[in-house]
Amino acid sequence: MSDTYRNYCNGEWVESESGNTFSVNNPADVEDIIGHFQLSTAADANQAIDAASAAQPEWAATPGVDRGKILLETASLLEDRMDELTKTLSREEGKTRSEAAGEVQRAVDIFYYYAGKARDFGGTIKSPSEPNMELYTKSEPLGTVGLITPWNYPIAIPAWKLAPALAAGNTVVLKPASEAPRVSQAIFECLDEAGLPEGVANYVTGSGSEVGSALYQHDSIDGVSFTGSTTVGTMVAQSAADDLKRVQCEMGGKNPTIVMPSADLDEAVTIVGSGTFGTTGQSCTATSRAIVHEDIYNEFTQLLTEYAESLDIGPGLEDPDMGPHVSQDEVESTLYYVDVGEKEGATLETGGSRPTDQQYDDGHFVEPTVFSDVTSDMQIAQEEIFGPVLSIIEVADFEEALAVANDVQFGLSSSIVTQDLTEANQFIDDIEAGVAKVNEKTTGLELHVPFGGYKNSSTNTYREQGDAGLDFFTTTKTVYLNY
Repeated sequence: MSDTYRNYCNGEWVESESGNTFSVNNPADVEDIIGHFQLSTAADANQAIDAASAAQPEWAATPGVDRGKILLETASLLEDRMDELTKTLSREEGKTRSEAAGEVQRAVDIFYYYAGKARDFGGTIKSPSEPNMELYTKSEPLGTVGLITPWNYPIAIPAWKLAPALAAGNTVVLKPASEAPRVSQAIFECLDEAGLPEGVANYVTGSGSEVGSALYQHDSIDGVSFTGSTTVGTMVAQSAADDLKRVQCEMGGKNPTIVMPSADLDEAVTIVGSGTFGTTGQSCTATSRAIVHEDIYNEFTQLLTEYAESLDIGPGLEDPDMGPHVSQDEVESTLYYVDVGEKEGATLETGGSRPTDQQYDDGHFVEPTVFSDVTSDMQIAQEEIFGPVLSIIEVADFEEALAVANDVQFGLSSSIVTQDLTEANQFIDDIEAGVAKVNEKTTGLELHVPFGGYKNSSTNTYREQGDAGLDFFTTTKTVYLNY
């Protein structure tokens, strides 16, 4: 019999006032139930917000060193549970065991990182223009914040929102995605064990329409940090802005990799293939478009097709090359775009279907898919698919490649594979994306540098991670002291 998990509110594990729960299943085997979670209401969310708001003044007054000690202990406790959390993440979200282990380690590292940053939280001293005066800034927490996180990185993204928010002295309410809520709940178990005061961090599961809307509409919420689709993020930002809440949204992507004739083709295929099919393409930074020079287009297409066909698909816990989609809805969305691509006239080189072996019958599997003969105006080249689908676009020269790369509404991650230093630097200067990589895949982020997008990939306000990750959760007071 599977476990029933509770919300975490005001330092207690509590059931929803609705009395209802929802189940979460293993996407590789839908008969494997991960557990049952609270189908919370707006009243549950409001209770958590009230608890966080009440706890905020005392937490803000807690010295940064003491806040950092709690984050440090949380990191240690998460690290002690690495194997367990890796298995949990793989079972509930579908990532391969290797991918899941990497994500859990990232969450651990994020808490260690911001544990140290909590000591630095302060301000700056400036030189005044008058004698007998001190002029300085004082950093203060924003207040109480709502965090809304997606299913595709179900422990890393909660960690990179929670850790800087708490380090800066904010109190929080987190709503995880319903597809994969268990692994993020473990963070709150560790925070509780580490001695976090009651009400400082709260966890509420449930639908976006019930719980999520409370987090960006409640009067006591001072800021909202959201990661998810552009459609929902835009709605969140517009609604939260009605009463001037601070908003940070990281949203969709349609990420290109440009491949030029000077590239090592085997390296280029690995860069594009791993960027496309890693995490089953379920990443906002996944490679979705390969923009390839005409001189190497045919050979690249053949090699990339062979790469896709060589990948082993299977349950994440078996650590294959590629795991399942997170849900049947995601499978249907991916297959919809495959159908669109064929109708638009693109050539389906490989994949595009559910695998037929009996071992895949109870899971949400789709084959790695490659389209060639794609043009930039096609729907499959413009819209985020969020699955293991690559569109290969032929271009005549670098200038056309850059124009095609920028010819989308998104601007999150990007890369180029080239040995030409001029092309590399021109790409860095002119690509319309928040992340620009040279001879690297579009996925994979360092935790100590800013992350965010351009255009419809972001609200273009605050970046996440690194020192910039503290900015959203911080307000600045300027002090003039005439003595």
